[in-house]
Amino acid sequence: MSNSHSSSKRYLITLLFAMTLPLFAQTAGQASVDPAEMPAEIKPLASKTLLLDITQTNSGYFAVGERGHVLSSMDGKSWTQINNIPTRSTLTSIAAIDQQLWVGGHDGIIIASSDGGKTWVRQRIDIFVPGSDNPAQGAPILDILFVDAKHGFAIGAYSLMLETMDGGTTWTPRKINTAVVATKAAPVASEAGTFSDADLALGDEADPHFNAITRLSDGTLVIVGERGTVYRSVDNGANWNKLAFPYKGSMFGVMSWNDNNILAYGLRGNIFESTDRGDSWNKIQSTNNTTLMGGVDLLNGGAVLVGANGIVMRRKDAASAFTSSVVSTKSGEVPVFAAAANSSDGQLVLVGDKGAELFTANTETP
Repeated sequence: MSNSHSSSKRYLITLLFAMTLPLFAQTAGQASVDPAEMPAEIKPLASKTLLLDITQTNSGYFAVGERGHVLSSMDGKSWTQINNIPTRSTLTSIAAIDQQLWVGGHDGIIIASSDGGKTWVRQRIDIFVPGSDNPAQGAPILDILFVDAKHGFAIGAYSLMLETMDGGTTWTPRKINTAVVATKAAPVASEAGTFSDADLALGDEADPHFNAITRLSDGTLVIVGERGTVYRSVDNGANWNKLAFPYKGSMFGVMSWNDNNILAYGLRGNIFESTDRGDSWNKIQSTNNTTLMGGVDLLNGGAVLVGANGIVMRRKDAASAFTSSVVSTKSGEVPVFAAAANSSDGQLVLVGDKGAELFTANTETP
């Protein structure tokens, strides 16, 4: 996929969503069973199929992707598919605190493990019903964040927001008031001029997709999404304000460090940074215009961002510029990367449409 629009993470997720709707398993004498309710199939090459997110825990790495695949690895190089996953839905996001893990995906699915990935339970499901006039039914979850082992958020398509106060035993739908705008919001335009209210309006997009969520060290929560959507909460998620943002395109990822710094990235390689918790934004200059879909934060504002066409962007700290490189797999293919994690020896574990691979930090091939 050479076009940055078509190779976006949202494109991959939307395409898979459309492909899986008509797939129903029929058993003799029984009603249809949706794949979301079926266990994941064990595939010998699961580590080379589409993977959309990765996290690192004390137990190693966990990656998730299509057909309910959940894989684990101690070194980021050798992967084992976990065989008791209670869904065949595409899985898009994973979060972890100590030995607890939560995974979200299509069909509004959330599964969880309380023992470091050994056993899993299904906490939530919202299967799409053909013919339904509710576009949000079956909406995929696109990111999960837990503040602590009990309090967490899941966000996704059509402004989906869910909150749990009991570790996911119950998930409560939340509705953000899209009319509320932060009074201090004043974006800084680093390229040309300032931005009017009309420039920053979402227009007819009343329920933009929420793509990613992060938490600053002071507890501030920030959501980024479709068409320049940015929301902030300063009271642990009780209330949310819509922030002005100097770009109308989608942001697919967000990360933060210290009490004030936020880095958002997404469509056409756009990267924006705020040093005041989102009150103002500066565009980070880059020669890359390839869509960025995932990343991992480093110390002192350093970051690795990944995306379409094998792009990997790095900076060592907040004061440094990003540098770009294109990496390929051992077989010579150029992947679409969806997410990244660090290894203890400075290497990168990257996941995407070619699966999971370990890359050295300073070379273009593994």
